[in-house]
Amino acid sequence: MNQRLRFPVIILNFKTYKEATGASALSLARIAEKIAGETGVEIVVAPQNVDLYRVASSVSIPVFAQHVDPVTPGSSTGHTTVEAVKESGAAGSLVNHSEKRLRLSDIRTCVAKLREAGLTSLVCAGDAVESSAASAMNPDIVAVEPPELIGTGIPVSKAKPEVVSETVERIRRITRDVRILCGAGISGADDVAAALKLGTDGVLLASAYVKSKNPEKLLKEMAEASLGRR
Repeated sequence: MNQRLRFPVIILNFKTYKEATGASALSLARIAEKIAGETGVEIVVAPQNVDLYRVASSVSIPVFAQHVDPVTPGSSTGHTTVEAVKESGAAGSLVNHSEKRLRLSDIRTCVAKLREAGLTSLVCAGDAVESSAASAMNPDIVAVEPPELIGTGIPVSKAKPEVVSETVERIRRITRDVRILCGAGISGADDVAAALKLGTDGVLLASAYVKSKNPEKLLKEMAEASLGRR
């Protein structure tokens, strides 16, 4: 089990937004690095895979891949191997995001390959049932994200708190080792505080940060909320 991350944690998924591509990805990552240094909160960024090396070689905070494929190095044109993201400097990877779903057998393979490579695995799930099934695969982290709330600005921790609390309850029946995050619609410091109050170990968000007019201010407020300072 990979224990390199500290919790609570804020994970920022850059997706494929234009505002988080190329030089802009590096700029957002450096803001995250600054806030992590100022507050002591663990902040992870997940740029597009083509930006992994650029970002990971330029900042000191953990950098995750957005996706890996359940393949071995060789004749797998167009796929992304665990070995490649590790060589790019990634500390881990998202697996099975709602926008890049995988079969259960492939999720299991990716988790195992990440573990073997010494990288952190973060498996995304849409509800409490999927989350408990994912936790049985022994990833480092499970993030519950109802897909209908992703990108809406309506946080699951407020709109559907029962999904989060049930996820925590189900996973804790199975294991105490897997960390639990809350995603979908996380937009501000209050959402972070609400997620932690429901028993999670942090949050996963994307557009609220990437598209913010003042991402530094937003992230600092979120980091402070994760420490109970607000």
